Amino acid sequence: MTITKYASSLAVAIGLAAGTAPLAAKDAGTKADEESERAEATATNAVATAAATTVVAQPTTTQQSDAPPALPPGVSTDDSVFDETWLTVGIGAGYVPSYSGSDDYVFFPLPLVAGRVGGVGITPSGAGVSLDLLSPEAGQAPGASQDVQFSLGPAISFRNDRASQIEDPVVEAAGELDTAIELGVNGGVTFPGVLNPFDTVTVGATVRWDVLGAHEGMIVDPSITYFTPLSEAAIVTLSASAQFVDDDFAQYYYSVSSAQSDASGLPQFEAEGGLNSIGLTAIGAYDLDGNALNGGLSVFGIGGYSKLMNDAADTPYTAIRGDADQWFGGLGIAYTF
Repeated sequence: MTITKYASSLAVAIGLAAGTAPLAAKDAGTKADEESERAEATATNAVATAAATTVVAQPTTTQQSDAPPALPPGVSTDDSVFDETWLTVGIGAGYVPSYSGSDDYVFFPLPLVAGRVGGVGITPSGAGVSLDLLSPEAGQAPGASQDVQFSLGPAISFRNDRASQIEDPVVEAAGELDTAIELGVNGGVTFPGVLNPFDTVTVGATVRWDVLGAHEGMIVDPSITYFTPLSEAAIVTLSASAQFVDDDFAQYYYSVSSAQSDASGLPQFEAEGGLNSIGLTAIGAYDLDGNALNGGLSVFGIGGYSKLMNDAADTPYTAIRGDADQWFGGLGIAYTF
């Protein structure tokens, strides 16, 4: 995978970690409403931790549960920073293959921004961003009810595969590629309360097209993500994903033309689209003062594995000069306000 593609894996997985944002219970003096508000506090706590590591809770709800989950003692929303407008900003560092299929690894910086501004949710998407036009109103948070939730909005991404930082001299001799800017749409459906009152499972996909005239192709990234809080300050996310590409994408990144073969000594190769990769990602995050609701600093870590498939694995750039088994990891720190 490319540096930006692994950055995208990191950000997408983090962005999905928060999962859902059901409608919070309305203010009232009844015992049931008070219990719902307390449930919201714990759920929002989980979201805050995720948000502090650039996680955005986005989707809307379709139904409300009559039985809010129980809340551990000692949790308060009095000093919560999560109102109508909030932001998380951060910086991370990752260690990833230098290009898709490379067995050389490089470090890369990863700035992160997440939040909700003007009723629109903001989720990092690698070297880009996804917007949620169905972002819930302030006070809504995962776990506050057992609702099915939805997210939908535009996505933009930046791809620089083999445009820079090519560590292999043979692959470098084949020539650098152009940078691509990809525009598309991101959507998902989230199911809360799967194994505990505050966890979620999200099934989503992003579809993007190159608009800068580089590969001129289409990419489809489906994924399924499990998110759960471990405490008032810690969360864990596990994600399984795949990537499908069309012929234009595959030919641009994986084919070896006659000119490239002459320059590099690699055999000629004609690539076709299809299933490009499958992967697994794990993320952990922790709020540094133990109270995610009040914002402030948090840290996160990520580790993952991806297996290149079909022509992405068979291309000489991978089969001869690289490795279809791709690993990546990263650490970061973020601030929520």
